[in-house]
Amino acid sequence: MHHTMKLLALPPSVDVRFVTAVLLVMGLSTPGQAEIVSLDSNNIDDVLNNAGVALVNFYADWCRFSQMLHPIFEEASNIVREEFPDTKQVVFARVDCDQHSDIAQRYRITKYPTLKLFRNGMMMKREYRGQRSVTAIADFIRQQQVDPVKELPSVEEINSVDRSKRNIVGFFENKDSDNYRTFQKVANILRDDCTFLAAFGEVSRSERFSGDNVVYKPMGEGIPDMVYLGSLTNFDLTYAWAQDKCVPLVREITFENGEELTEEGIPFLILFHLKEDTESLEKFQHEVARQLISEKGSINFLHADCDKFRHPLLHIQKTPADCPVIAIDSFRHMYVFPDFKDLNVPGKLKQFVLDLHSGKLHREFHHGPDPTDSTPGQEETGGEAASSPPESSFQKLAPSETRYTILSRDRDEL
Repeated sequence: MHHTMKLLALPPSVDVRFVTAVLLVMGLSTPGQAEIVSLDSNNIDDVLNNAGVALVNFYADWCRFSQMLHPIFEEASNIVREEFPDTKQVVFARVDCDQHSDIAQRYRITKYPTLKLFRNGMMMKREYRGQRSVTAIADFIRQQQVDPVKELPSVEEINSVDRSKRNIVGFFENKDSDNYRTFQKVANILRDDCTFLAAFGEVSRSERFSGDNVVYKPMGEGIPDMVYLGSLTNFDLTYAWAQDKCVPLVREITFENGEELTEEGIPFLILFHLKEDTESLEKFQHEVARQLISEKGSINFLHADCDKFRHPLLHIQKTPADCPVIAIDSFRHMYVFPDFKDLNVPGKLKQFVLDLHSGKLHREFHHGPDPTDSTPGQEETGGEAASSPPESSFQKLAPSETRYTILSRDRDEL
């Protein structure tokens, strides 16, 4: 720190601690060239879209942990810059969330500091949760630079891929092509969800009867491959297809991935089932695909192990003996689907989700059932009911009024 001080030739009257704090905030505290890009609404899209990988520090000046992270983040950026000098390949950036609350909202930042990873402008689901040390952050960026595509050296290896994983295999004439660059970009973004493999030239010839070709090999033996039929130079189409294959419609929620799923910021529709009860899960998956495919993106479809999630079940007055149970977790409340058997009734599950969006579930949670028929000519509106409910029905519902959601479990259980 001392040589920075000399450099600035401070008048003796200035409080050194104050300057130190200012320098930390300004990012001048580290010797060497710390290239932390400050993002605002004018430059954010341009900077992120042009970065192979960007690690963004969302911070608030009043937050002590944010202040502690600044020098560490800068030091890590210096180390990474030496290893990866190309400024488009890796970018370290930061957002002052007090000054740019619109950006904080856009990326659903709720705590400080939060480190988010972006690839080619797309925010990755996984935020950085490792240690906040120079070595750990630099290592994390190094891992992100590892090529996610494994090259297949022979035809034999194409046929013996590991079927316990979701595999996407590309067959290309050569590596230096727009088609392969699209494939690599998709692989980078979905590296945590699928295994990406590629074969080139002679090795891939037999699979390239009508040009470069990409197939999805699902998990399990004897399930036929699915071929991508879109254009390989169209990134959005290729990505949408691969994401659909790599990220199942109904995912399992565990205490390990729960926080990550919550960060996606959309309510959960959860099936609680006993681990060995695969029949209910299949039925649920089937109905979600049939009734709710249009809701993908506005709700997360999940399934959870009743035994592991006994605690949340208690809060909706259920035990593993009641499973299978379907519920919505809106992060304010949990709402129970009245009867699992009604899953077979056409449109019933969809109505449950629509009642969440319209505010009906929230209203009924607080005020008891809506009157069955609205007066002709009246429209039901979302939001809270206008008139107060009778005292008795409110008291009757009061015990279950809870801020409890699936992840608010007691810390001592961890």
